Amino acid sequence: MRHLTTCSLTLLLASLIRGQMLNGDEGRPSCSRCDLHLSCNCSYSGFTSIPMVTDQALSLDLSFNNITMVTQDDLMGLSRLRALDLHGNRLAVIHPSAFDPLWSLEELDLSDNQLTTLNHKWFSKLEVLQQLNLLDNPYSRLSSPSLFYGLVRLRRLMFGGSDLKELRTGDLLGVTELDELTVHANNLARYDSGTLGDIWPLGHVTLSLHGPFLTNVTLAAAVLADISYPETQITLEDLHLVGNQHLSFRNFSVSDQSIVDLLVVIDGVPISVISMEDVTLTDLHSYKRLENLQAGYNKYVCGCDFVNFLQSQLKGGGDVKLTDREDSYACDSPLHLRGEAVSQVHLSVVVCHPVLFISVSCGVALLIGVLICVLLWRLHAFWYLKMTWAWLKAKRSSQKPRKDILESEVLQSFDAFVSYSERDAGWVENFLVPELEEPREDGSTSPGSSRPLSLCLHKRDFLPGHWIMDNIMSAIEHSRHTVFILSENFLQSDWCRYELDFSHFWLFDAGGDAAILILLEPLPKDNIPKRFCKLRKLMSSTTYLEWPQEEERRPEFWRSLRNALRGDDD
Repeated sequence: MRHLTTCSLTLLLASLIRGQMLNGDEGRPSCSRCDLHLSCNCSYSGFTSIPMVTDQALSLDLSFNNITMVTQDDLMGLSRLRALDLHGNRLAVIHPSAFDPLWSLEELDLSDNQLTTLNHKWFSKLEVLQQLNLLDNPYSRLSSPSLFYGLVRLRRLMFGGSDLKELRTGDLLGVTELDELTVHANNLARYDSGTLGDIWPLGHVTLSLHGPFLTNVTLAAAVLADISYPETQITLEDLHLVGNQHLSFRNFSVSDQSIVDLLVVIDGVPISVISMEDVTLTDLHSYKRLENLQAGYNKYVCGCDFVNFLQSQLKGGGDVKLTDREDSYACDSPLHLRGEAVSQVHLSVVVCHPVLFISVSCGVALLIGVLICVLLWRLHAFWYLKMTWAWLKAKRSSQKPRKDILESEVLQSFDAFVSYSERDAGWVENFLVPELEEPREDGSTSPGSSRPLSLCLHKRDFLPGHWIMDNIMSAIEHSRHTVFILSENFLQSDWCRYELDFSHFWLFDAGGDAAILILLEPLPKDNIPKRFCKLRKLMSSTTYLEWPQEEERRPEFWRSLRNALRGDDD
């Protein structure tokens, strides 16, 4: 009985083990080594095909088995899978739609297999894929069209191997930015410039270019040119330097720890010369405990930061003591400071703080300009300039021979040019013109009273078709006097004020007697613009005539006006 029980247990155990390895329905192997995090580790298990696992699995490690192919149905139902590792198998065939069910997949490792060709259809459904490893497979080129088109979330990409021979334009179409790029191309024979150039931003690049560095420097330089960004960290692998080598670094930034690491790496390498030009030390803080420094007799660029730092150290203002002489620190550039001791250099604020200097200078210039403009406006300089320009323009225009003006005898003999507002035209036409231009009905023969006066009125005497300033200029120049009919209407008229501006500039500055003022109504002196200083002065005197409202006082008004207009004849 005990013997039968032992045999039964043995058979049951064997059946359980066989149940783990084989599916009773299909004969497919299965793997149940999944932890509580739904991570299934099926590596090193001798599988020759994809085993069955729970459809709840989040990651599946099938590395280092003997799997040779992936069929269309091998991964069916694993829609929740986020990571699949097939590294180190013997994969030679993958069905075009084998990975289609894995629409949640973020990481895929196909490295170290036997894939001689790559198919872009493998990845067409993997829209959330972030990491893809295709290293060390015997393909000679990447697939066309691009393998990676549509992988918009791809951030880590590894491809290449000893059989990779060419990289062509468009091979990486669709890859726009990467955190990490690894390319194994030790035997690369063809590279189209720009193939890697469209990937930006680019975080860390690892390159294996042993063959190109030794036999095709132009190709290696083209690859490096496409990935050389200030923000990109570049790692070169599989470099074997043979013989006496000359290693040069130009225009690069480095920390002090990186220099130490570099010296450790090249220890024992047959390098005869190491040259470094235009080096910027990005970490001057690793030396927090530094007390003494001897750095004289070097070629220093005397910029503002360096000069200020060194001068403060020489004066004992820093924590580091310079142990060599002051004259050992001399400028090599800029050219005008070459050979001068750093301790004697004085850099201006223009050199050290150009933005601040320009800002302050522009602010001061703007303030001075505003103050000058305000002062000129208060002194009416703009008005004088305007009148000067108008007078010069009108004067030049009047000097041009014009047949219509030369033949006009009317412009040659006016006694007075009358400037008035259109609203006061009734007074001019009903009172001023009849009284001065028409013969007197009383037959008076007193001296100067018999001859009628000739007046120039803009409404009838200005020549049509000519610039208004030409007419004003001609009227004033060909009139013995200018009569201003002053009123509130006059001061509100733009043209009257312009005539007053021009005549004030032209006549009052020349003397003042040629202007005759007639006040049709009481007009406060404060209503006259302050820039007409001479006019305001005349208004303060008794040299103007005031139109009387009383009928009996008007003969005296007309007699005074005629006397003023005929003063030269008298």
